[in-house]
Amino acid sequence: MNIPKTSFPRIVIIGGGFAGIALAKKLSKQEVQVILLDKNNYHTFQPLLYQVSTGGLEPDSIAYPIRKILKDFPNFYFRLANVESINHQDKLVNTNIGELNFDYLVIASGSQTNYYGNSEIKKHSMAMKTIPQSLNLRSLILENFEDALLTPDLNERNALMNFVIVGGGPTGVELAGALAEIKKGILPKDYPDLDTRLAQIHIVQGENRLLYGMSNKSSEKAEKFLEKLGVHVWKNLRVTNYDGTTVTTNSDVSFETATVVWAAGVKGATINGIDAKDLIGPGNRIMVNEFNQVKGFSDIFAIGDIAFMKTKKFPNGLPMVAQPAIQQGRLLGENLIRIVKKKPLKSFVYKDKGSMATIGRNKAVVDLKKFKFQGVFAWYVWMFVHLFFIIGFRNRIIVFINWVYNYIRFDREARLIIRPYKKSHKS
Repeated sequence: MNIPKTSFPRIVIIGGGFAGIALAKKLSKQEVQVILLDKNNYHTFQPLLYQVSTGGLEPDSIAYPIRKILKDFPNFYFRLANVESINHQDKLVNTNIGELNFDYLVIASGSQTNYYGNSEIKKHSMAMKTIPQSLNLRSLILENFEDALLTPDLNERNALMNFVIVGGGPTGVELAGALAEIKKGILPKDYPDLDTRLAQIHIVQGENRLLYGMSNKSSEKAEKFLEKLGVHVWKNLRVTNYDGTTVTTNSDVSFETATVVWAAGVKGATINGIDAKDLIGPGNRIMVNEFNQVKGFSDIFAIGDIAFMKTKKFPNGLPMVAQPAIQQGRLLGENLIRIVKKKPLKSFVYKDKGSMATIGRNKAVVDLKKFKFQGVFAWYVWMFVHLFFIIGFRNRIIVFINWVYNYIRFDREARLIIRPYKKSHKS
């Protein structure tokens, strides 16, 4: 990999997500050599992927080059690589561009879509975990309406204009709200010769309420917001299969649709070599102690979505969202320096800063530790928080300008089919 030898301890980080970037920043001015490996050369602000999917933002406004984030850090190296396995006996990371030895290894590989073993759903539905997947979904949505213009078959036309979102968490709720606003404000202008009123948006939730991790008040308000936008909300309903045309459930309810977005769960993206059964906890996550050390190791760590840290308050592991990842990355940076200096480690304690979700224009729900509020003010808080955490001044400005323009014009300029997408079962 053409990494120079050094007398400093070598710390290898796998993954350039929230956790990996937070850790690298914390180590930036320390006497250690840091090597970050990722299959992409950019960091993605995942909470806004749904806006790329629905044409509200272009992908470069929520992505930022990893090299630029860390360009002024001494003893820092980035390599574009797919990590294939870990050899912990010889302290080696095996990648598609070669081997790399480490003194300390940090796994921050994040999460991936969980289809719960259903290969049909995996084959025919759309995921939204990466920028390429979001662009695929954007193209498919727009192509469906173009196809709906052409078909003389009424049933096929309705299926092309029907959308089923599986999963009532923040991702599903925010996507449903965005699609509903597109149906209301944009489709009639773009497709005046198509009866877009027939378009249907369904959100299917297996639990008895949406936003299950938030307060009852926020769940109820989010449901009311969606229903006011014309979204059909289905609770206590589980999708059992999707063959590319028909969604079947655990009841007699079914949906005819050309587009299913799977937002029903994620699981840890484990790596060969650290995937033994005694190391893996619920959600396919690597079990760690209070210092984020992988079970049975003192020199291998896991942080962020991939790490399963069981606590009294979170017996099923910490939430797989940005804040735990960022906080773990920062503390681990401090603890790694403590290890080098032979000082005692600090235990990780998660500081829950709250949860929030937006349901379209002037509608959001926010749960903070002491306050819970919904509506217009919550929407402004949601916007401010997301702008604050986006990496890069340019990106913040672009996102802000897009939001202001979209709000004033009630428009989404990025509804472009840059690269056509066709699902494999159609080709």
